Amino acid sequence: MSAVASPLPAQLPVIPFVRPVAGTVEIPGSKSLTNRALLLAALCDAPVMLTGALFSDDTRLMAEALRELGYTVIANETAKTLYVAGQGEAFQSEFPAELFVGLAGTAARFLTALCAAAPRGVYRIQGTERMNQRPMKGLIDALRALGAEIRCLGVEGFFPIEIHARGLRGGEVAIDATESSQMLSALLMVAPRAAAPVEVSLIGGVRWPFVEMTTRFMEQFGQPALERTGPDRFRLPAGGRYAYPGKNCPIEPDATAASYFAALPLVVGGGLTLLNLREGLQGDTRFVGVMAEVGLGTEVVADGLRVSFAMGAARGGVTRDFSGFSDTFLTLAAISPLLAGPTTITGVAHTRKQETDRVAGMVAELRRLGQTVHEHEDGDGLTITPNLAALRAARGAVIQTYHDHRFAMSFGILGSCDLHGDGKPWLTIDNPACCAKTFPVFFEVLETLRTRSTV
Repeated sequence: MSAVASPLPAQLPVIPFVRPVAGTVEIPGSKSLTNRALLLAALCDAPVMLTGALFSDDTRLMAEALRELGYTVIANETAKTLYVAGQGEAFQSEFPAELFVGLAGTAARFLTALCAAAPRGVYRIQGTERMNQRPMKGLIDALRALGAEIRCLGVEGFFPIEIHARGLRGGEVAIDATESSQMLSALLMVAPRAAAPVEVSLIGGVRWPFVEMTTRFMEQFGQPALERTGPDRFRLPAGGRYAYPGKNCPIEPDATAASYFAALPLVVGGGLTLLNLREGLQGDTRFVGVMAEVGLGTEVVADGLRVSFAMGAARGGVTRDFSGFSDTFLTLAAISPLLAGPTTITGVAHTRKQETDRVAGMVAELRRLGQTVHEHEDGDGLTITPNLAALRAARGAVIQTYHDHRFAMSFGILGSCDLHGDGKPWLTIDNPACCAKTFPVFFEVLETLRTRSTV
């Protein structure tokens, strides 16, 4: 079951499910993999067809930027394909290229690395006001150490930037990717284009699951496995050619987007099959294991993953470190008022510098719903003590989304609970259209499931 995007109101009251959910859900393609595949396809010598690709704000921005650089990118949203060609025609313009990345962190970091590795040209990259506040310094410093000329046009270490490309010379480089693993992923993907081997050493820690997703995807595009030369040190040979071996490069369903529908049966009862969702490149598949601890039933079936929950069964609070799959922590936090005990979430300090300060935002919205929330003093997490009576008393609450798609979708799942037993909306989502960043049809899919479950 899939849906077509339709205009959403400025504020959307969420209509609860009055019966348990039933059916199947087709999860859109992974944003993280779609934008990685676009970059890797751009680094190839021959055309590459992406299948099952995600069409959202972030991937459209990435595709349009590649067109501005001279690539041919043909999109077919109906077929969910992106065809990348014209690699030999890229970076040929005599005029500066102006690239806009909106609030897309993947596009921002990947395009910065791609343009720095280009043989020639001038490239100006900017984003929204919030994107211009998000971490870039680790990547900028690392690319400069490899010979890139990058000028920060505002505050040093942040967007907007101007790149005067002349390729990367290679050699030793240290990178601080503690604030975003995307910076290390960007560096690793362009490193084979350097004139000499690149020896990378990490400053501080990094959220490895996303980096591993990158390196395993690089292997699919013909690069050797990442060579470790010591603790937190890697070597990438120069001159490695990118080529995808098959006719089409399939994109996995988005494991983060799947988290909302994995949580839905815990909220409304019933069961769903998440089509084609399996363990693959994405670390966010670990979220299903967290839901199983809460009480969700899970079963691998022929066409994906079956999740189920019988209303009246126990739904317990959990304590988990989300550092390796932090995009899903909001899903758990949003439904925590319905759980039987406290929920503690750690490992999410870095999410304070994403689309918004996600920890502070979640604390504010849960408190708006009458929940007791302790924001950890080290800034790395929160503990939620549920209060069902206070949740019922918060009828009519309007959830602020901070222009962040994950707030809208997470609280959309909570609002699906028939909290008052009358089938009437009790929770409203402000700016639901922000879901266009990664899942434009989220609320249409949710409404289709509700309607079919009611029938």
